Amino acid sequence: MSLLLIFLAGLAAGFINALAGGGSFLTFPSLIAAGLSPIAANATSTLALFPAQVATTFAYRKTLRQSLDDPRIDGHKLAWISLVGGLFGAILLLSTSEQVFAKLVPFLLLGATLVFAFGMFMPKQTDKPLLGAAGVLTAQVFVAIYGGYFGGGIGILMLAALTLYGLRDILLMNSLKMALATLMNLTATGVFLFSGKIYWLEAVVMAAGSIAGGFLGAHAGSSIKPLYVRLFVICIGLVLSLHFYLKTL
Repeated sequence: MSLLLIFLAGLAAGFINALAGGGSFLTFPSLIAAGLSPIAANATSTLALFPAQVATTFAYRKTLRQSLDDPRIDGHKLAWISLVGGLFGAILLLSTSEQVFAKLVPFLLLGATLVFAFGMFMPKQTDKPLLGAAGVLTAQVFVAIYGGYFGGGIGILMLAALTLYGLRDILLMNSLKMALATLMNLTATGVFLFSGKIYWLEAVVMAAGSIAGGFLGAHAGSSIKPLYVRLFVICIGLVLSLHFYLKTL
């Protein structure tokens, strides 16, 4: 039953990620429900969702080449920041005690949920850039560390920073966002592989579910409005935040 729950959570996460993002809101708590500790659940969830991220980034490969070479933003520096930040965040997670991380979980979930909700109202463009080149790089440092540590809402945070920088090409922004998130999780996953925190059977089952869900989401994209998916994810995030908070009392 636990493996079935994990597979279904991966399936739903892949489906949701293909439409609007926020799949980790389902995978992380399902692994805790299956008996994993919070840190082990976070590490296993990161590993399980990583193959689907790589596949999505590969799908964006043509636009990604253009975004990395775009003169308006230094994509190569952002890539290095994402690699190093994800590594640091993962090490920081493994340095956190289970008791402390368990107390942080409801606030991390709530923060990620609020960021996700903010994405619904985020302006598509700005008349006057509010962030300069140094500001975008600085913002990416914090996003990358957070991405390696927990990761919920990183896509929205990166899109927000790029929007405040003045970029307007949503295809370029999305491809860059996916690539940077994949790089964060690449180094984070590398750390988790040698941490002893990965539950391999659960990770493989969840990864299979997320890949299948991603294909289903891609085909269903024209018939389901992303707004409905976002509202569902926000409700799930709020309920889970309250649930884990009550567990800490």
